[in-house]
Amino acid sequence: GTRIIYDRKFLMECRNSPVAKTPPSDLPDIPGVTSPNVEELKIENNHVQSCDEKASTGEEEQFDMDI
Repeated sequence: GTRIIYDRKFLMECRNSPVAKTPPSDLPDIPGVTSPNVEELKIENNHVQSCDEKASTGEEEQFDMDI
C-alpha cells in the first residue's frame, strides 16, 4: 500500500483550521467522552465545596508553616 506522510509544518497549520476545531456532525453523545459528564461536574463542584467547608470548620492544615 501507499503511505501518506505529512510533515510537521503541514500538521501544525491544520491545527488552526476551523474544520479541526468542530466535532463531526454524526458524533454520538457519550457522557464523559464526547460531551462533559454531568456526574463529573457535580463531583468537581462538591470537591470545591468540601474543601471550603473543611477550612471553615477550623481543622488544622496538614502542614503548618512558620513565617
